Amino acid sequence: MVRKDRQTSFGAWIVAVAVVAAAIAAGVYLWRKGLQGPAPAPSAPASSATGAAPAVASSVIRHPIADAAPASASTAPLPALDGSDGTVADELAQLGGSDLAGLLLREQIIPHVVATIDALPRQGVAVRLLPLRTPRGPFAVDEQEGGIEMSPRNAERYAPYLRVVEAVDAQKAVAWYVRYYPLFQQAYRDLGYPHGYFNDRLIVAIDDMLAAPQATPPVALVRTDTYYRFVDPSLQQLSAGQKLMLRLGPENAAKVKAKLREIRAALAGQGPARR
Repeated sequence: MVRKDRQTSFGAWIVAVAVVAAAIAAGVYLWRKGLQGPAPAPSAPASSATGAAPAVASSVIRHPIADAAPASASTAPLPALDGSDGTVADELAQLGGSDLAGLLLREQIIPHVVATIDALPRQGVAVRLLPLRTPRGPFAVDEQEGGIEMSPRNAERYAPYLRVVEAVDAQKAVAWYVRYYPLFQQAYRDLGYPHGYFNDRLIVAIDDMLAAPQATPPVALVRTDTYYRFVDPSLQQLSAGQKLMLRLGPENAAKVKAKLREIRAALAGQGPARR
């Protein structure tokens, strides 16, 4: 859904999450007010792409971060999580260039990345927890005689985010993520998963976005008092991450999926089949 009075964004993703931070940031974060549902409480656990929320996250580790490649070459001590914003922002800017530096919100970067990634496979994400600035301009729709359609002009709003996605070296991004993984894991446990493993949740979020369907334009919308909703029920029930992929448009979504596959391969080996 799209809140009509706050349509200047839908979300962007770690993608550039921290590309996982940067790539996910671009992917994940490309979305600040888009076709998403009501934002859930950030502490509500969820461990599957369908949005099911168990009482306790699984303690079985499926994708150990030690198996990711390449390993970080740095041996410098990590900053404390609550004092990491300056260092993290500077290093992400080196990974993603000036575009990412201009998009990044330098406050609680890692906790916000973690909360966003955790929520992507579900129905909504809290906008206040997104780590990037919103896309410029309002959410665009085309008023047709037969109804309202999502405008292809929306794809243009994501150009800076797509530049980040394409500029990021997946291997370097993963190496950075591996080095900072203890802080991501700490933030994930602080989010309400004392026995959870963040890298597993990241893989779930990536796989969920890779499984996003391709919607053939025009994509019909219906206006409610507060939101735009997809007319097609099969699209409306998609996860927040999959709705993001629809909003990007087919060409941009293909670019983001290509980068996600690179990152997934480095983090967890063989990825899911192409869609």
